Amino acid sequence: MTRASGAEGQGDAARAGPGGIVIVGASLAGLMTALALSRHGWPITLLERSRDTERTGAALQVDDGLLERLTGRRAEPGRSLASGVQSWRAVHADLRAVADHEPAIRVHQGIAVAAVGQDGDAAWAQTADGQLFRGHIVIGADGYQSVVRRSVCPEKPDATFAGYLAWVGLADEAAIPGRFPSDLAFLERGAYHMLGFPLPGRDGSRAKGQRQLGWGWYDAGRNALLRATGAVVGDVVRHSLRPGEIPDAVFADLAAQTRRHWPAPWRDAILDCIARRAVIGTPVTEYVPDRLASGRLCLVGDAAHVPTPMTGNGFSASAIDAMALAEALRPGMGGIGGGIGDGAAAALRRYESVRLAAVRSLVQSGQRFSRGFSGDR
Repeated sequence: MTRASGAEGQGDAARAGPGGIVIVGASLAGLMTALALSRHGWPITLLERSRDTERTGAALQVDDGLLERLTGRRAEPGRSLASGVQSWRAVHADLRAVADHEPAIRVHQGIAVAAVGQDGDAAWAQTADGQLFRGHIVIGADGYQSVVRRSVCPEKPDATFAGYLAWVGLADEAAIPGRFPSDLAFLERGAYHMLGFPLPGRDGSRAKGQRQLGWGWYDAGRNALLRATGAVVGDVVRHSLRPGEIPDAVFADLAAQTRRHWPAPWRDAILDCIARRAVIGTPVTEYVPDRLASGRLCLVGDAAHVPTPMTGNGFSASAIDAMALAEALRPGMGGIGGGIGDGAAAALRRYESVRLAAVRSLVQSGQRFSRGFSGDR
């Protein structure tokens, strides 16, 4: 991409550079990367397309002290990241609250990035409405459908369909009879796999009876539905199935399969979600990267590598990406000095050399499961 004309005078774009960092995507990977880089003092601009911060049924394992490792300092009172199994929503809210109190970090929501580019002096992200955000580097943290990946790896821009989907839902424990375990449950029944996970309640409570119950049901028998709705086109995932796109006949079949295969109390949690039509069908995607950086552009999180959720390591890999990138860009590394400047490309190559083999191995380990699970269905 060539430099757009009139870029230097476009308001927010001027505030984003020239000495700062632009991160495309302010979900978990983007926020963690911003917090890890904030220790260096550079201005950081995050551009997030979505205004929706809700996720249904997603659970993450958060290690003790993660926030301290990201920022390099002790967490301030009231600004922390709870450890243990947490909902996506809770982790995002905690990370965002900390980022909002960092003077170097500025988050813009409702900003759709259409393309990114670079030259010898800078990199930039251009929005769908013509704004330009400039910095010394642009980081793609924009998920499995990454726009930034198209420029970092144009010959391999898309994550691909793994051959199955995950039905996911979230129920209130108080509405479900029976006693639930305190730990993750993993169940196999015939052609299906299911993960169940107690989560803190809406108020953060971990007391039994006040928690939420998340579940993910892996199903390789719905590929015709995914293609008929346009959720999967060719081997590329376009979107998840929202409740309104799921036919009543499919809900009825899911309820019948639930009664046949899953034991109480998880059976009752799934049936509760089906009755409320609070179920999303998420096609599983995978992406094995060949590179993580190109010049002043680089990738982190699901923009860089997409393992099947069955690996259980997507979130932790994103956190490691953030810390490795912050270390590669540390002032004084490779003659960068107090800024990024001409050392940007070399720093991003160092980041790639540290992370590429590990994340390729992570995705490939999940692909072995996917091939066996999806078969030819």
